[in-house]
Amino acid sequence: MRRLIAATLASAFALASLAACTGADDPAADFAQVDAPFDAETVEQLEGTLAEAVRLSGSSGAVAGVWAPWAGSWTVGTGTVDFTDGAAEVSAQTAFQLADGTGQLTCAVMLRLVDAGVVELDEHVADMVRGIPGLDGITLEQLCRNRSGLADYYAPLRAHFVKNPARIWPANELIASGLASGRKGAPGEVWAESATGILLLTAALEERTGRSWSDLAEEYVLDPLELETTTLPSASRTSYGGALGGYAAAYSGGKPACDAIVDVSERSSSIGGTASGARTTLGDAKAISESYATGAMFDEATARDVWTLTPFGGDTPGWQAQGIGAQQYGPLRGVAGESTGALSAMFTDPGTGLTVVLALNNSTGGEKLVREAAFALASIASKAAPAEGGERPLVELPWSLEQATQRMTDAAPCPLPAETGE
Repeated sequence: MRRLIAATLASAFALASLAACTGADDPAADFAQVDAPFDAETVEQLEGTLAEAVRLSGSSGAVAGVWAPWAGSWTVGTGTVDFTDGAAEVSAQTAFQLADGTGQLTCAVMLRLVDAGVVELDEHVADMVRGIPGLDGITLEQLCRNRSGLADYYAPLRAHFVKNPARIWPANELIASGLASGRKGAPGEVWAESATGILLLTAALEERTGRSWSDLAEEYVLDPLELETTTLPSASRTSYGGALGGYAAAYSGGKPACDAIVDVSERSSSIGGTASGARTTLGDAKAISESYATGAMFDEATARDVWTLTPFGGDTPGWQAQGIGAQQYGPLRGVAGESTGALSAMFTDPGTGLTVVLALNNSTGGEKLVREAAFALASIASKAAPAEGGERPLVELPWSLEQATQRMTDAAPCPLPAETGE
């Protein structure tokens, strides 16, 4: 435990140093990445783990990237964009849905507005959003810390999203559904993930500024980070040629029906909206993850607020905690999540620069499957041999490759059959 605490403190020191050197005027993180591939043994392990993540999730393909600045990098696409005959092969440049990383972007916009003096973390949502009752006591910060007490709209509507993937879902309808599900607790008292909270945050920012999410995101996050492939498609758009498709199990009695996997490749971004509807590519996702995890995109004081952690509560291990807009697991900071037809994860260790991005195109396995798959990839890369003349840093992950792989396996409700040799 003392070693884990020391590693966490070291990461915090690295964050403070980097934020002080760069700050919000230079929001990109810079880890002096070695321009080389990983050694053959590491690549073999990464490929095997990714193949198993694809199989366990029931995906047709995946996009993945792993960067260890001291050793090298690995960016790949595997499989096909969907299961149709003649489907295009996935490449490292294939676009995918960002899922919960979209909510991280929305929180980043809010935090950049804090730095600009437009809003404050402790402002009350009820004072910013008109016409929605029952928001008393909820602050902007609580929305991004998952401590608003608001229920999540996504899980109760999951079956409806799968049945009607192309339907346009007005944000107010989704917010109303989340509010109608009742409270998880009083504001600030209970940790509970809530896409409802992110949609409310968007409404608050748009009302305060008189501008759309897309305009705000472009000015405060996308342009400063030079993110050229990240966008929130219009709600009416359902076709994404060449991008990773999407699948999900139909649901019966709240449980996935593995014999009824539905093609939801043509789906509206309104299902997730500003909580999980954005599209991106590996390079952009890496930049988002690194700049957020290090705090480089924020002013120094805001970066400290972001990574002042609060516990999940209950019997959750102490090495798992919540920041503003993202979580921390051991030294890794980031998000993992689900949206209809998509799973994605992006994590960065701010102390060493170890970064993992993973996208799968079957959402049935949920957040845990993609998170543990990313942790397995991180475990492999953390032990990668350094480039010539370099030194491998100490990356103390509180899980082993075997543990992460087992949890990934346990999370898979509808795995594809394992391939058999001749």
